[in-house]
Amino acid sequence: MSQKRAKITGVGHYVPDYVLTNKELETMVDTDDEWIRSRTGIVERRILKDPDKATSFMATKAAEEALADAGVDAQEIDVIVLATVTPDYFFPATAALVQKRIGAVNAYGFDLSAACSGFLFALSTGSTMIESGRAKKVLVIGADKMSSIIDYTDRTTCILFGDGAGAVVLEEGEEGGIIDYIQRTEGDEECMLYQPAGGSLNPASQETVKNKEHFIRQDGRAVFKKATEGMADVSKEIMDRNGLTGDDVAWLVPHQANLRIISATARRMGLDEEKVMINIDKYGNTTAATIPLCLYDWKDKLNKGDKVILSAFGGGLTWGALYLEWTK
Repeated sequence: MSQKRAKITGVGHYVPDYVLTNKELETMVDTDDEWIRSRTGIVERRILKDPDKATSFMATKAAEEALADAGVDAQEIDVIVLATVTPDYFFPATAALVQKRIGAVNAYGFDLSAACSGFLFALSTGSTMIESGRAKKVLVIGADKMSSIIDYTDRTTCILFGDGAGAVVLEEGEEGGIIDYIQRTEGDEECMLYQPAGGSLNPASQETVKNKEHFIRQDGRAVFKKATEGMADVSKEIMDRNGLTGDDVAWLVPHQANLRIISATARRMGLDEEKVMINIDKYGNTTAATIPLCLYDWKDKLNKGDKVILSAFGGGLTWGALYLEWTK
């Protein structure tokens, strides 16, 4: 018997209407457009300005579009895996809110926290469920409202992040689909990339709010070095493990954190620039949403049988790569 594999049958996305440009950021913090472009590749990012809308709103929109693209009714979904570091609440899970809103009455759902590697980890989780036979159709979502945890007086972080969501439908198949993945974790005891307050170690208080401890903090240089090494090494590792060369790979779908990290990863893989999906200029770093947003933006250029490598690095520290053959 052929091994069951999970294949992507539908892709969806959502980005807010409001565009926060580098030029506008120049009026908010001590930075400038040229500096941001040259060091990150970011020109603008989308921000969900409506205070009544959160991660679940964007995730629901992306999920609905993915289901329509796959021709799958929400009642057919068995599991919802939602990657985010900006859930609407600590509980209930944001996945549960999406489950209710899309009418996935036969599905259970849960959130997964792996920061910028979240979608990759969620995709492998959904794939494993299908390979095991425990599920036939899985909805995988990456969504983050990063603007909710950004200090817009901190120029080291506010230039990087935007809001958005992406989703895919996974269904079982026997040809192509998700073939292999490698995932890594290294506990960030040095606190290179973290949110200091809000958890059980440092619960919310007047003091934590006053000290802006509910916003993201990072050691940019340390994270850059780790991310460059991690994404490049694991992407090359998964190629070697599957006997692939740069000529074999049709597309690299990298996490959109920094253009220089993406370029270093492509070079390590032996890939030409035209084989790399890049939309960081439009959206910035949307954390768990970057990879599915790339898949959405390039879906008309993906061809059946294309060998595709997904690669990410994020807080945790977490990183990994996933190899799939496109089947849509």
